Amino acid sequence: MSDPASILRALPSVDELLRQPGLSALFARVSARARKEIAARHLEELRRAVRESRLDQAALERALEPEAQYRALEALLLGEEGAGLRRCVNATGVVLNTGLGRAPVHPEVAARMAEVARSYCVLEVDRWTNERNQRDDRLGALLTRLTGAESAIAVNNCAAAVMLIFQTFAGGREALVARGELVEIGGSFRIPDVMARAGARLVEVGTTNRTRIADYERAISERTGLLMKVHTSNYRVIGFTEEASPAQLAALARARGVVSAFDLGSGLLEDESMRAIAPVLGDEPLLREALRSGVDVVSFSGDKLLGAPQAGILIGRQAAIRALRQNPFYRALRLDKVTLAGLEATLELILAGRGDELPVRRMLLEPASAIQPRAQSLAERIGALPGFQTRVLEDHSQPGSGSAPGIWIPTFVVEVRHERRSAQALSLALRSARVPVFSRIQEERVRLDPRTLLPGDEEDLLAACVEIAR
Repeated sequence: MSDPASILRALPSVDELLRQPGLSALFARVSARARKEIAARHLEELRRAVRESRLDQAALERALEPEAQYRALEALLLGEEGAGLRRCVNATGVVLNTGLGRAPVHPEVAARMAEVARSYCVLEVDRWTNERNQRDDRLGALLTRLTGAESAIAVNNCAAAVMLIFQTFAGGREALVARGELVEIGGSFRIPDVMARAGARLVEVGTTNRTRIADYERAISERTGLLMKVHTSNYRVIGFTEEASPAQLAALARARGVVSAFDLGSGLLEDESMRAIAPVLGDEPLLREALRSGVDVVSFSGDKLLGAPQAGILIGRQAAIRALRQNPFYRALRLDKVTLAGLEATLELILAGRGDELPVRRMLLEPASAIQPRAQSLAERIGALPGFQTRVLEDHSQPGSGSAPGIWIPTFVVEVRHERRSAQALSLALRSARVPVFSRIQEERVRLDPRTLLPGDEEDLLAACVEIAR
């Protein structure tokens, strides 16, 4: 058996590889630095394969043939060009799909964001007096008008909003949180860890399944700065349970001179279109109801049920919001001009009575009876392609992203099979298309849910299937 060191001597250098005929045209679209990185990555993979005895001398010689090199480098180049943020088709049926960017915004909102991104804009100056002002004055006015809160600000996501609350009101002090509300959300974001980073000392209250207001009363002390309620947005405790209400926490906090806060997570707003959605989402807490409880601060996400760009929104009593704004962390967490423009435009649509036009709301409200003919049409068009077989099935969509866990929305899906590809291989081929298509696999079959298809997505999905059929 050949020595790996002697086999490796057959490998060309990066420069020698790039001088091979035919590769200049392949790499014409990328920079010289990217070419070298891709070539080095390819050679390193070959070295690793030799060291791990996955390639012997004969196999390496085959891998170094011009056509094999070209194919390998072409695959790496396609991966390079397909990396990063790009538009895709969400056929998973998960409306708020975190991996796919959560809430798609309304076309008018996207246009406003693009306009602000490509130009100068009135950001921190009053256009009438030419004096400096707060960049989110307009956003605050819209949020208070919409929710009835005394004041409002926003930061770059809801995790940042929670961090800001803990740091402002419990930095160097204690914060009381029910044991059953010490949640972990995506990305290992844990409430106790956030509190520690914010300089707040956690005081656990009650038990996992039962926490009463008396538990808070016993735990509160002169060192307490905050009573925090956290909505368990991505799980539910059922059975023998009890929890203190936001109103009870607010009353106790006022009586003891500390701040109360309620993190809602998804932010279900009670405007006209959301009232129709509320029954679909089960017991998801209502935003205005949380405010009416009397808590000082309510936090929620912009890119979940509100249907706006990513943001963490904080509304509540004027004194509490002022304290949050004055915290130096607020500047580090505040929104950029593009997100601000998108939030303003989304709130304006809702205030104008056009909330049901927002993509997330439209998807959540669409009845299965309206989805069935769309699924049937899609099944017929895909089924007409060589190698594909399809059928329409009853199934369920999900709100997703921790909103309304355990809630399933009736839908119809297209089950797709391919005569030469497994479900995993077909799913990968769809994701590898010019416009990536994300599906779900169930019972070893690819399923496509029309509920989460946006205008124009069906044609891109079909184009991906046409590529596979060739």
